[in-house]
Amino acid sequence: MSTNNNTPKVPAPSYVEYPVKGLSCANCTREMQEEIQKLAHGSDAKLNYVSSKLTLNPDVDMVRVERILKNDGASLVQKKADHHGHDHENGVGHQHDHSHEGNRLIKWLLGIAAVVYLFTFVLNGIIPQPILITLYVIAIALSGYSTFWRGLNNLINLKFNMDTLMTVALTGAVVIGEWKEATLVAILFGVNELLEGYGMGRARKSMEALLANAPKEASLVRNGEVTSVPIASLRVGDLVRVRSGEKIPSDGIIYEGSSAVNEAAITGESLPVTKGKGDSVYGGSVNAEGLLDIRIEKAYEDSSLSKIMHLVQEAQESKTPTELFIDKFAKYYTPAIMIIALLVIVVPPLLFGETWMKWVYQGLAILIVGCPCSLVLSSPIALVSGMTRSARNGILIKGGVHLEQLGKIDAIAFDKTGTLTQGVPSVKEEVIYDEKRFYDVAGSLEQSSLHPLAKAVVSHITNQRKSNIFPDSLHLTTLPGSGIQGEVEGTTFWMGNEEILTRVVASHSEHMDNVKRDVLRMKEQGLTLIITVDENHVLGLLGLADKIRPETKEVIHQLHQAGIKQTVMLTGDHEQSAKLIATEAGVSSYNAGLLPEQKVDQIKRLASQWNVAMVGDGINDAPALATAQLGIAMGKGTDSAMETADIVLMQDHLGKLPSAIHMARRVNRVIGWNIGISLTLKAIALLLTIPGWLTLWIAILSDMGATIIVTLLGMSILLGKDKS
Repeated sequence: MSTNNNTPKVPAPSYVEYPVKGLSCANCTREMQEEIQKLAHGSDAKLNYVSSKLTLNPDVDMVRVERILKNDGASLVQKKADHHGHDHENGVGHQHDHSHEGNRLIKWLLGIAAVVYLFTFVLNGIIPQPILITLYVIAIALSGYSTFWRGLNNLINLKFNMDTLMTVALTGAVVIGEWKEATLVAILFGVNELLEGYGMGRARKSMEALLANAPKEASLVRNGEVTSVPIASLRVGDLVRVRSGEKIPSDGIIYEGSSAVNEAAITGESLPVTKGKGDSVYGGSVNAEGLLDIRIEKAYEDSSLSKIMHLVQEAQESKTPTELFIDKFAKYYTPAIMIIALLVIVVPPLLFGETWMKWVYQGLAILIVGCPCSLVLSSPIALVSGMTRSARNGILIKGGVHLEQLGKIDAIAFDKTGTLTQGVPSVKEEVIYDEKRFYDVAGSLEQSSLHPLAKAVVSHITNQRKSNIFPDSLHLTTLPGSGIQGEVEGTTFWMGNEEILTRVVASHSEHMDNVKRDVLRMKEQGLTLIITVDENHVLGLLGLADKIRPETKEVIHQLHQAGIKQTVMLTGDHEQSAKLIATEAGVSSYNAGLLPEQKVDQIKRLASQWNVAMVGDGINDAPALATAQLGIAMGKGTDSAMETADIVLMQDHLGKLPSAIHMARRVNRVIGWNIGISLTLKAIALLLTIPGWLTLWIAILSDMGATIIVTLLGMSILLGKDKS
């Protein structure tokens, strides 16, 4: 089959996002999404209850979309966002929510309806029945008119959701003369919807508070003059002035001045960090004192804060396996309840001679039990609260699915250098066999590398020679798992770990015997070896050591206490050095001398037995991070860490990893409790039909009670003091 290379490629659709107001019901949101997905070009549409956003292919018929939303009391906020969901006005991803105005009206209507209903108790038996019924009708209309019209429209379209069930139940109750209970059900259902919206609204506001850290304007210094400009207009190289108490507009380097800088918005660390000329700073952090002139290193959209905001917003869009299961369950639950209600209405009168009025009433009550809203609400509030609490604490979780997975982790693999250790090695011992060439060659090969070991080597040689000028090296090549190769002044040299010794093919035995003795002695001291050779001789050895991080031992202890069954250190370092660090850190086991692909193999082996997470720096450990069920990166918001890992510890240490796991497990427990409570209350309500005890108000209270409990438990995750 031939292809025509001249055929123009059809570009993939660029999706757009619309903020949506009026989403008060998680289950109704799911049903609206399914309706929109049935439209032409709508198969990929996503309507997210948590973030109140609709993501669409631009070719979808927007008139039909708005009609679907309107039928359920929702509507688009007529302001289109880009495919990332950012509103770039003033360079800030922020969307105002005016739903509180609608909530205020609903509260007033429900309040008046409640007063009218209470008034009927006082007047019951005093005023004529027609007037009493009129008061009931007024109360029902005030509290349930929107539900009734939505339900009526759904009935016409043969769509069965909670509004439909409530409309049928209310109508049936009125038809059989149960005015008092019909009114109470209408009022309680209105209160229930208000509570649903309130709970999710509070969770959303807690997330929005995180996104409010973005500064809107910056003081640009140009030609000696200071002018206020939107942060979106800043470019790399611009000089900005940040006064005491002001937010730093974007990532940069201090050009002039010194101050204490509060980086809590980025790292979650509560104590300010002292910064001076030449130090890097993060956008969104606060200049606590003094005056700083900062050279912008990244445009705002590329800054750490902007990426955090983007990731936090994206995190709200993903659904966990639990949520997907609940959605699927709810899809079949409501039709099943309707069938049960029909059977309850028909079977007892037809087969057992029971009175129709009694079992019609019971059937109507069962319809109300068919509301799956509290069940669908079991997960989102808890997940958003957990992600918000974690982000507030400097732990960036890229989605509810990763938060749920973090709560299931029972084994953690750690990279050694820069993760369990400080990652700032220094030369502890040197053995030189060729004094004439060793420093020049070693400095030449390592001077262009950014690896921590290379920096330590160059720093040591510079101090020894009192100079940082080295010959140029050519044809530099990285040798995975062993070192580097390069050409200096016409000769090829190799530099790296013990494997580099295999490059020496023409040296005399006495020389190699000395080398092997020195290598063994330095390894026994736990030193990391850097060996420099040509094909004839070993030029010299450098023994480097890296200190364990001060918090490592306590963190590992806390992880074991938290229920982590296996902690494993994976390193490319040699056996003796790895053993010393592993013993000091207190990890369960270690594997040394690993190439990057061998780390992946170890992760796969662990994953066959445990739910495993990998913790690394997001650069060298990218394959292992991607292979593990959960990748956790650390490093103060480095680009590679954010892109590679599922979770980013924005601090440059492991101190908050145990609290993140405790938080995730708490979220999973709350979701489990919420599901159990919701189903249990509904089951109790259904069982009450057997003796004929189920009433309309008990049915609505069972769902309302579940909603209140689910909401309170989900929001409780936000309470408490974060670890600093």
